[in-house]
Amino acid sequence: MEVIVLPSASHVGELAADIIAKLVRDKPTAVLGLATGSSPLGIYAALATLVSTGELDLSATAAFALDEYVGIAADHPQSYLSVIRDEVVEPLGMDPAKVRVPDGRADDLVAACARYEDGIRAAGGIDIQILGVGTNGHIGFNEPTSSFASRTRVKTLTQKTIDDNARFFDSADEVPIHCLTQGLGTIMDARQVILVAQGSGKAAAIAAIVEGPVSSMWPGSILQHHPHATIIVDEAAASELTLVDYYKHTYDNKKVVATT
Repeated sequence: MEVIVLPSASHVGELAADIIAKLVRDKPTAVLGLATGSSPLGIYAALATLVSTGELDLSATAAFALDEYVGIAADHPQSYLSVIRDEVVEPLGMDPAKVRVPDGRADDLVAACARYEDGIRAAGGIDIQILGVGTNGHIGFNEPTSSFASRTRVKTLTQKTIDDNARFFDSADEVPIHCLTQGLGTIMDARQVILVAQGSGKAAAIAAIVEGPVSSMWPGSILQHHPHATIIVDEAAASELTLVDYYKHTYDNKKVVATT
């Protein structure tokens, strides 16, 4: 796990975008895993700037969203189908036909989850999975005690997550209770994971998933076992890390060492 501590939220988004842009330039047909919420917005804004200046073309890039609410109308402004379209697909010039979101409106949700897993496999797997983290350590909507082997499935949201997400709705009563989410096992299959976090409200979760024991009570801690996980945070989100000076020292002295 690589931990990168940067001065501000804008630096976090720009660095993550640079990593993604390099992948897409090397592999225009790359497959991205898309997170929603406030944490990755800086990434999408930085990518949009690269697209608008002609420095990046995402038209051949495919993507799979992490999750979707169950039962929410497709045209609801807070459905992740709408959010991904408005915040990612259109600003980044992506082909809507190449971007998939779990079908939280399906009559058979279990079958919809199985089809989603099949779709990811058929696309060749996810090259870079973008993640935020909840204040309770969830990634995707994998709430505490989620199985580390879990695949895309129906989950019941905790009251904490409902309360946190209420800011996107008129009230907490409007937040759906259930969702479809890629599982922790699905996320761990991605070739690279980039998790971003900004602000002191995420500091406890970042400390737990980076430096705490690997535990289902902090689902994001499973990333300690990922072979290519990059955690990019601002100073505020890093404020409870014990080894923050070491992470800064490591990044400041990062070199690519050739091996034979």
